[in-house]
Formats: sequence, structure tokens, C-alpha cells
Amino acid sequence: MSKKVINAALLGLGTVGTGVYKVLRQQRDEMEQKIGAVVEIKKILVRNLKKAAAKIDDPSVLTNNWKEIVEDDSIDLVIEVMGGIEPARTWILEAFQAGKHVVTANKDLVASYGSELLDSAAEYRRDFLFEASVAGGIPIIRPLKQCLAGNHISEVMGIVNGTTNFILTKMTQEGMEFAEALALATKLGYAEADPTADIQGLDAGRKMAIMASIAFNSRVTFQDVSTEGITQISSKDIRYAKELGCVIKLLGVARNTDTGIEVRVQPMLIPDTHPLATVNDSFNAVFVHGDAVDDAMFYGRGAGELPTASAIVGDVFDIVRNILADATGRIGCTCYKQLPIKDPDDMESRFFLRLHVDDRPGVLASIASVLGNNNVSIAQMIQKQKDGDLAEIVVVTSGVREGDFNDAMLIIEGMNVVHKVSSVIRVYGE
Repeated sequence: MSKKVINAALLGLGTVGTGVYKVLRQQRDEMEQKIGAVVEIKKILVRNLKKAAAKIDDPSVLTNNWKEIVEDDSIDLVIEVMGGIEPARTWILEAFQAGKHVVTANKDLVASYGSELLDSAAEYRRDFLFEASVAGGIPIIRPLKQCLAGNHISEVMGIVNGTTNFILTKMTQEGMEFAEALALATKLGYAEADPTADIQGLDAGRKMAIMASIAFNSRVTFQDVSTEGITQISSKDIRYAKELGCVIKLLGVARNTDTGIEVRVQPMLIPDTHPLATVNDSFNAVFVHGDAVDDAMFYGRGAGELPTASAIVGDVFDIVRNILADATGRIGCTCYKQLPIKDPDDMESRFFLRLHVDDRPGVLASIASVLGNNNVSIAQMIQKQKDGDLAEIVVVTSGVREGDFNDAMLIIEGMNVVHKVSSVIRVYGE
């Protein structure tokens, strides 16, 4: 009895594309028993044919012509790992129109154009899966869509960027400053030559938009996410956090509240007793709270050649099973609600505030008065140390509307007794 073969095309042969090629080869001997068919890579689309030829056993599958893929009726499945918005968006839409299913790892594309792509997949009854677009090898998209579908999920939060987590780990454990830790991350390959998307929170913001959309069944785009990076975090902030029984992590937090969805990516103090506090180096973790499951945490490698390829090949196998069962297009867009997105000023946070002020009587009282007049309640206020005629003070607030806190800070920054606002960092929790 001949083997059932599903032909696939791979768009891109960079780090992740090479990983997909390797994992499919590693799975070849058991693939038929696992999914009922063998997946063959019939075409690989690349820019540089000569460079790509050195990476694979059979260079005859290489092409630099998209039409050779989209017009080939024998290709059932397209695996997009090129990245970027265009031409990936156009080619995926053309693939659906040509009757092909699509797997992607492209978080930028899904976060901004997920609705359009899912609608097109539904129109042509094709599968569009994107597990690898969030948290690398950690399964989270499928659990949110399927395993946890019996829940009303109120919060999804976690560490979803390995580069920034590595940097903050080195700052915490070895006392490095940000620039030194970033240089080490770049040297070891954890940070790109241009690390802006990571260290400014943009990468994590795209991932949080995708997860929030699925968790809350309502469309959230990257533009809806309030983002802040870690470039202003110092080793001194980390030491003070430790004194308060906390660590600093770049957290993505999405909440479904009675007044709308709030989604943010920001450095935050988190209690050292929280499970996420011990997620270090390049590892990622996602924490989900649902009304039935209560709390669940997903932990693992958040990026890399083989972890990301693991998620992609899992999606490929899922689609093959659907093809064989004639059940494609079974689970598409789950955003059937239209919930409002909260304005950042209306979100509520606790804050860690570090100031350098005049070291004389009445200063603390005047700062406390400004905060109180703007509905900011103080949980802790501590004078940490003196530096000549200046004192360094640390204030931790109770939960406050962010707009009120920002109003207070505008006044505080203009006070003659305040020489410098050194740090403003949110504190995770109510």
C-alpha cells in the first residue's frame, strides 16, 4: 500500500526555516504512524539560491519564484517563515485563493492583519495556524483556542520575550547594568544586531495582541497595546526591588475587565513568590487565569531554531490530519465579540517611584500632598540614602488610575525640591 503524501512549500530558509526542514526530516520515519501521511517539502522559496543550496540535501527544490508554488496544484500547504508584512501578507492571501493551507510564525503579520487573514481562510475553507507566532516552542495558541475553551478567561500574562528576560536576569543575578547585559546578549546571539523590537517591548506587544484576541474572543491589534521597554531599568532599581521582596521582569499583561480589555507590556516589579519570578535567562512563560481552570502556567523555550520549528511542525501535522479527515477550516477566527479597549489613562496600576530630592524637612510631606491631591494613595515611602544635600526616596503606591498618577507626576517633576525622577516602574498586582 503506497504512502499518502502531502506536499508542502517552505517560504524562507533562515534560522527558523532551516529548523522546520530539520524537524520534518527527523520525523520522517514515524510521520505516517503519527498523522497518516508523509509531508514532503516540494519547494523552498529563497532569495539567494546559491547560499540556500549549502543548507539542504536536495537543491532542486529551491526556487526564487513565488508563482512556481502558488500555481502548483500539487502543493497543499504553505509554511511561511520569511517574516515581515509584505510580501508575506499578499502571498498568504493568494495561497488561500489557490486552495492551499497556511502555517506561519509571523507575529508582526498576525498581530496587525490576523482578522483579514482568518477571514480569507474561512472564505476558502482553508486552515490558517500560527502557534509559533507566540512564545516559540511553548504551546499556548492551541490551548487557548481548544483546551481552555470551556473557560471565561480573565487574564493572560507572562514573560514572552527571551532577549529582555536574559538581560534582566543578568542584571539581577550578576549586578550588570543594562548596556553591559545587552552587549552580552548580543555576543551570545540572544539579541539581534538591532535589538529595538525586543528592548522597547514591541516584540512582546505583538505577541500579547495575538493572545488577548484569542483569550477574550475579541479583536486586539498591536496598536491597542500599551508598550514600554527596559532601557531605563538600572541595577539600583533591581536592588531596591529585591529589598521589597520583588524582582523586575518585562511582563505582558492582558486583562478582560468589566469596563473593557486592557493590554500592556511594561517592566514591572513582581513578588519573588510568584511562579514567573523564577523564569530566567531566555525562557518564556505564560500564566492564564480562567473561571474553571483557575491558574495554569506554560513554560519553555520562547525562541530559537528548533523550539520554534517544533510549534510550526505541530501546526503542519494538525493540518494534515484535517486534510485526511476532510475537516479543514474547522477552527478559524474566534473573535466573535466586540469588546472595548481601555484607554491607558483609565487602567489601574501600582507604581514604584524613585526620586532624588532636597534633604530638608517638609519635602516628603509636600510630595505626599501632591500625590494625595491627585488620588494617589501611598503604600510605602522610604528615605533610602543621602548624597550630599540630596536624599533618595522610594515611594510605592497603592492601585491608582494611571491618568491621575501621570497628573501627579507632572507636578512633582516641576517641583523645586525634586532634582530628578530616577525611576517610575509599575508593580504587578491589585
